[in-house]
Amino acid sequence: MKLIAGLALAASVVPFAGAQTLTVDHLTQSQLIEKARDLDERAKGPDGASSKLNEYPNHFTMIALRHQDGRAEVHENYADVFFVVQGSAKLLTGGTVQDGNTVSPGEIRGKSVLNGVETTLNQGDIVHIPATVPHQILPQGGSFLYFVIKVKEK
Repeated sequence: MKLIAGLALAASVVPFAGAQTLTVDHLTQSQLIEKARDLDERAKGPDGASSKLNEYPNHFTMIALRHQDGRAEVHENYADVFFVVQGSAKLLTGGTVQDGNTVSPGEIRGKSVLNGVETTLNQGDIVHIPATVPHQILPQGGSFLYFVIKVKEK
């Protein structure tokens, strides 16, 4: 129930687009955990692993899994909305990206976030990271599984 309430809250931050699909998508926490099992082996690297779930006119959803610290990221056109499914992590936001370079159009990766703000994320937490804000996920004590809504802001 907590997951459903969290996803409903996360979806409410997504701006309404005139051409929204009329299909209602519903995923349970156990379904998200099952989808993450397919990501387990790939999640052992510094980029973790993710899988796109659905696409919509101005956003898409993903499931993401990390077993170790991620690289610093900046999405120039997309905001991230995370809903923590399992685990805990430190989230670094703001600051600057150390040794950043463009890996694809609008996507920057780097070694780490320098002088960022640290926030602890735990199961059930929701966070919104606006486009252009540097961020980095550092799992604490094991795996970190999170549902992502990527919202086109620019």
